[in-house]
Amino acid sequence: QVQLVESGGGLVQAGGSLRVSCAASGGTFRRYAMGWFRQGPGKEREFVAGISWNGGTIYYPDSVKGRFTISRDTMKNTVYLQMNSLQPEDTAVYYCAAKYYSGQYIYTGQYDYWGQGTQVTVSS
Repeated sequence: QVQLVESGGGLVQAGGSLRVSCAASGGTFRRYAMGWFRQGPGKEREFVAGISWNGGTIYYPDSVKGRFTISRDTMKNTVYLQMNSLQPEDTAVYYCAAKYYSGQYIYTGQYDYWGQGTQVTVSS
C-alpha cells in the first residue's frame, strides 16, 4: 500500500510560480509511474503531468506544456510539479497519483493510489 502526501500549495498572484511536492511511502517508489492531476471548482479532474518510473518519459497536455515541469527524486521518494506563469484558471486542488507500472508509456488515468490533494489558488 502506497501513501502519498502532497504539500506546497498556496496562494500566488497571476504570473507567479509555485512548486508542489508529493512524498511517497509504503512501497518501492521506483516501481511506480507518477502523475499529477487537478480539479478546479465545478470542473472534472484533469491530468496535468506524468513521469515514468525512471524519469525517462514525461508527458504534459497542451494546457500546461511549457509552463509546468514534473520531476522525481528517487532518493527522497518524492515527485515535484514546478508551475510557472500561473493563471487564475490554474486554480484547483492538485493531486499526485501513483501507478504500478515499469514501462515508458504515460497513462492519463487508471492510477492505483492517490494523495489527499493540495490547494493552489491563483489570484488575478
